[in-house]
Amino acid sequence: MDLAILSTLNAERAARRAAVLVTESASGAQRLVRQGEIAADPLAELIEKQLRTGKSGTVEAEGVSYFLTVQAPHPRIVVTGAVHISQAMAPMAKALDLDLVVIDPRTAFATPERFPGVTLLPEWPEEALPRIGLDGYTAFVALTHDPKIDDPGLIAALRSDCFYIGALGSRKTHGKRLERLAAAGFDATATGRIHAPIGLDIGAVSPAEIALAILAEIVSSLRGPRRKPA
Repeated sequence: MDLAILSTLNAERAARRAAVLVTESASGAQRLVRQGEIAADPLAELIEKQLRTGKSGTVEAEGVSYFLTVQAPHPRIVVTGAVHISQAMAPMAKALDLDLVVIDPRTAFATPERFPGVTLLPEWPEEALPRIGLDGYTAFVALTHDPKIDDPGLIAALRSDCFYIGALGSRKTHGKRLERLAAAGFDATATGRIHAPIGLDIGAVSPAEIALAILAEIVSSLRGPRRKPA
């Protein structure tokens, strides 16, 4: 591999940005396509599809074979709320190979005993989020029902490239949330990114079922639909 390509790959990895190395199978010719350059690439559709899988693989276009080496940041979920739902979510996220970060300034809830093996930040979101950052491979989930905790997180998520934003609460609760976000300067297009009520509609009732519904919606947003609508 060309040293310049390797250097660029390392820089993109450090910045948590995706990149795809395109290698023509017959000639060995290579080019690096960074995330912001994908739309303009001749193989854009194939690259996007391969990138959604998070795995490298061989593709073919107009009779030419290419190997796409995918370098994608590890997906993660950032949650505000050390609550029963996030407790249930932790082992499921681990099984799905999704990193989980839980933020909650309420130290009675945000304890290692309740969240073993989880990155736990007993801080206010406005303190924690600038440090850890939010990007296109981050899902943000608000679970506390407390605007003082959830709203700063949602504001940070809406200002970022998070691939998923979800918030717990009834339609009435979400309506009041939208009013607060509008007062903070977000229009309907921006707040339309928020999945609320959160999670796939599977009739979830228990914390574990709600966690499952949320994770299913996150995976769907990350990987994209497997089948086109009929």
